[in-house]
Amino acid sequence: MAGLDPFIVIVSIILAASVFMLTTEMLSVDKIAVGIMVALSLTGILTPKETVAGFSNSAVITVGSMFLISRGLIRTGAVGFITELVLRLSQGKKELTFILILVTVAFSSAFINNTPVVVLFIPIVMGLSCECDFSPSKMLIPLSYVSILAGTCTLIGTSTNIIVSDLSAAYGFDNLSMFELSSLGVPVAIIGMVFLYFASPIIMPERTAPVCELDETKEKRYIAELIVPKNSRLIKEEDIYLYAQQSLGLTLIEIFRNEDIIDPVRDKVSCRQNDILLVKGGAEDLLSILKNEILELPHGAKEVKFGSDLEENLIVELIVPPLSNLLHEHLLSTELQDDSQIQIIAIRSRRHHYSNRKIQQVRLKVGDIILICCPRKKLDKIRRGTDFIIIEDIHHAIIDKEKAKMAIAIFCTVVIAASLGLADIMVCALTGVFLMALTKVLRLKDAYRSLEAEVLLLIVGTIALGVAMEKTGATKLYADFFIGMFQGLGPSYVLAGIILLTSICTHVLSNNATAVLLVPIAISTAVSLGVNPKPFIIGICFGASACFASPIGYQTNLLVYGPGRYRFLDYLKLGIPLNILVIVMGSIFIPWIWEF
Repeated sequence: MAGLDPFIVIVSIILAASVFMLTTEMLSVDKIAVGIMVALSLTGILTPKETVAGFSNSAVITVGSMFLISRGLIRTGAVGFITELVLRLSQGKKELTFILILVTVAFSSAFINNTPVVVLFIPIVMGLSCECDFSPSKMLIPLSYVSILAGTCTLIGTSTNIIVSDLSAAYGFDNLSMFELSSLGVPVAIIGMVFLYFASPIIMPERTAPVCELDETKEKRYIAELIVPKNSRLIKEEDIYLYAQQSLGLTLIEIFRNEDIIDPVRDKVSCRQNDILLVKGGAEDLLSILKNEILELPHGAKEVKFGSDLEENLIVELIVPPLSNLLHEHLLSTELQDDSQIQIIAIRSRRHHYSNRKIQQVRLKVGDIILICCPRKKLDKIRRGTDFIIIEDIHHAIIDKEKAKMAIAIFCTVVIAASLGLADIMVCALTGVFLMALTKVLRLKDAYRSLEAEVLLLIVGTIALGVAMEKTGATKLYADFFIGMFQGLGPSYVLAGIILLTSICTHVLSNNATAVLLVPIAISTAVSLGVNPKPFIIGICFGASACFASPIGYQTNLLVYGPGRYRFLDYLKLGIPLNILVIVMGSIFIPWIWEF
C-alpha cells in the first residue's frame, strides 16, 4: 500500500482542483472534464483505455437518450399543452395557478429530465404573473425545487438516479428498478410541495417582473435603462423608489452600481452619480425625463424612442438556456449583435449587470438575462431558435403538434418496458430515440443540440476520476476516514452522515459528479461495516438531489436566478428547510424500506 501513496496524493490533488474549478467556474464544465481525463492519463494513473471507458458507460448513453426523448416530447407539444391547460383551469386565481404549476411540474419531472421542464415553465410563469397579477419571484424557485423533488420519485426522473443505478451494477449489486425510489420519493415530494405552497408566498421576495406579455388593449409601458447625470435632482432624494413612482410616474425595477445590483424595493436607497436605473414607464414620462435631463441614456447607447412605432421599439428580455449554442461565447459575437435591427441594451449575469460600456468582455452562461430592443417581427426568428428563450413569451416554441400522440406513445412504451423489466433501461431509451427519429417526432438537428454535451462529458470525466480513486486506494482511504468520524455508532448514523455529506457536496459540485464520486465511498463504507450497501446507494440518490440551498447546486436553480431576480440568500430561505426534510426523512425511512 505504501507504493500507492503518491498516486493517492495525485488523485486527491486532481479531485480538489476539479472541485475548486467547478465551484469558481474558472473553466467551463466540459473543459474541466477533459482536463480530468488528461491529467489521469498523463500521470499514468489510468491507461488510455481506462481513461475513455466512460464514453461507453451505459449511464452516459442512457442519460443522453433521455435528453433526446425529452426534446421530442417538448418539440411536439406533448408537454406544452400544459400552458393552455393551466391558463384555462386557473381562471386567473393566484392560489389555484400555483397549485396547478406545482402539480404539473412535479408530474412531468418525475418522468422527463427536469431541466427542459423548467425551461418550458419559466416563460409560462412569467406570462401567468402578468395574467394573474403575482410576482414571478414567488413561484420560480419553488418551480425549480419541485422539479428536483419529483426527480427522486422514479429512476428516469433525474440523470443522477440512472448513474447511481449503473454504478451499483458495476460494483456487483442490483440495478434500481423504475419505481423503486417511489416508496420514499413520493412522500418526500408531496410534503415538500405542501411546504412550498404555504411557505413561498410568505418567505419569497416580491419583485416586479420588468417585462410582461404585451397587450394591445392596455396602456403601453416600456422598459428603459437610464443613467443618473452629474447634476440630477434625483441624487438628493433619500428614497428613490418612492420618488420615482410618485413624482416621475416610473416603476424603478433595479439600480446598477459599479456592476452590482441593488433592489430598491427591499431597501430604502438613494441615487449616486453614474448609477444606471432600470425603469418601466409610459412614453410621455420617459421622454419628459430625458428632455429635462433628470436622467440620460447610458454611455454608448443608441437613441431609443418610446411610443412612436411599436414595430421599432419593442423591448424584451431573453434568457440563455442550457441548450444554447452560444454558451461561453462573447455576447457581441452573437447574431444579436450582427443584426442591425436589434439593439443590445444590457445583460444581467447572476448578481452582476453589464451596460454597453463593459459588455464587450461578457461571456454567456446558463441563466444570463439579455435586455434587447428589436422589431416585433424579429421575435418569431428568436422563438424558432434554441439559443434564447423570450421570458415574457408564455407561448413557447412548439411545432409538429400532429406528432404529439406519437411522441407520448413512444415515451409511454419506454417507461412501461423499463418498468416491467422487458429490457434494460439503456436499451429502452435508445429504442425510444430510434423510434422518434424514424417517425420524425425528433429531427436530428434538434437531437444534436439536445444532448447537453457538457453534462455528458462531466459524467465521463468524473467516472474516470472514480475509477482512479478506486484503483489507487483513495476511495478506501476516504471511507476509512469517514467511518472514523462515526466510530462506535451504528450503520443508521453512518447512513445519515453519508446523506448529509452527499447533500453538502452536491451544492458545490453537480449532483451527477457528486454521485459518481461518492457511490464508491458509500459502498466501501457499507462493506467495511459488514452491512448491505443498498441503503447507502439509495441514500446517495436522495442526498445528491438535496441541492436546494444554492443557485449553483443544480442547473434548474441557476436557470430561475435571473428571471426571478433572486439573491443568493433567497435560496437559503426555502432551501435549508427542504435539505433538512430530505436528509431527515432519508435517514429515518431508508433503513425501514431497504434493510441493512
